[in-house]
Amino acid sequence: MNAANRSDFYIGLALAVSSTIFIGGSFILKKKGLLRLAKKGSTRAGQGGYAYLKEWLWWAGLISMGIGEIANFAAYAFAPATLVTPLGALSVLVSAVLSSYFLSERLNIHGKIGCLLCIFGSTVMVLHAPQEEEVASLTAMAEKLKDPGFIAFAVCIVVSSLVLIFFVAPRYGQKNVLVYILICSVIGSLSVSCVKGLGIGIKELFAGTAVLKEPLFWALLVCLVICISIQISYLNKALDIFNTSLVTPIYYVFFTTSVMACSAILFKEWLQMLADGAAGTVSGFLTIIIGIFLLHAFKDINFSLDSLPLYLHHGPQDRTWNQPYIALPTDERTTMDESNLTKERNAKSFFPESSDKMSNGTFNT
Repeated sequence: MNAANRSDFYIGLALAVSSTIFIGGSFILKKKGLLRLAKKGSTRAGQGGYAYLKEWLWWAGLISMGIGEIANFAAYAFAPATLVTPLGALSVLVSAVLSSYFLSERLNIHGKIGCLLCIFGSTVMVLHAPQEEEVASLTAMAEKLKDPGFIAFAVCIVVSSLVLIFFVAPRYGQKNVLVYILICSVIGSLSVSCVKGLGIGIKELFAGTAVLKEPLFWALLVCLVICISIQISYLNKALDIFNTSLVTPIYYVFFTTSVMACSAILFKEWLQMLADGAAGTVSGFLTIIIGIFLLHAFKDINFSLDSLPLYLHHGPQDRTWNQPYIALPTDERTTMDESNLTKERNAKSFFPESSDKMSNGTFNT
């Protein structure tokens, strides 16, 4: 990698990391502002639903998120999408860590392990990040878009998305969490390609090239608006129906996998990688997936390192699954059924319900 490519790589890496810090911090600022309003007796439902607009912390969070999204957009112009997209998981880590300090939200042992795995996986991906082919202009981008492999990939994406939207989603969308997430993920892979092309065009614009006269620039912009609109719409539908702890890790896995596949086909970046580089990238990605899963799937379980000896001590006494089956009399069986029903209700009240929503398309904790 020459000096120019190395400089672009580190600029893109710095922008991607700073983006996750700003986005992760924005959730804390906005929630802190809403909590201050609640202490004052003001709610979003009161005062016409606009009371939060008077809270400066809420505005600080909104500005922080805007800066993070701009930094993330700019990162695609300098670094490979295979590197920038997986690093978006760090916003979950930032939000989780800051919540424990500023919002007094306890981070259990699963969350702490998940944070460490996210950091470790991100480091491995950075060290083994693929170097894409040189695409320094919209002209070069146009040549990439004409590649038969990418055209076939884009056609498959569009056809599969239409089938999911018009045939599968109306019948199974509210029953299976994968339907809406698949739509968001495959459409998202095309939106990232559009962001990459627009980023290159903006770099040329600042360099003095008249890219605004290029039809490709405006075509990428229109395609990006359409893709993001569909993506946000179906992601919000998934969050309205299913639990955030379920949607977030699954969406991250499918979205990042789709982006990595699209980037590999469009830029041929994996062809120049050695076997250890490819293995490092994949293993780092899988490590981040495990970390995200631990952060979200077990975030409502009250389990800490201090309580581990207690669990180990009482664990064997609670193991009833090794006992043989014995038929109970009718009256005892009825009592057991009522007891099981009570336990089931308690379990449902313990775990978060589907009303635990996320307000936008970014990761939240």
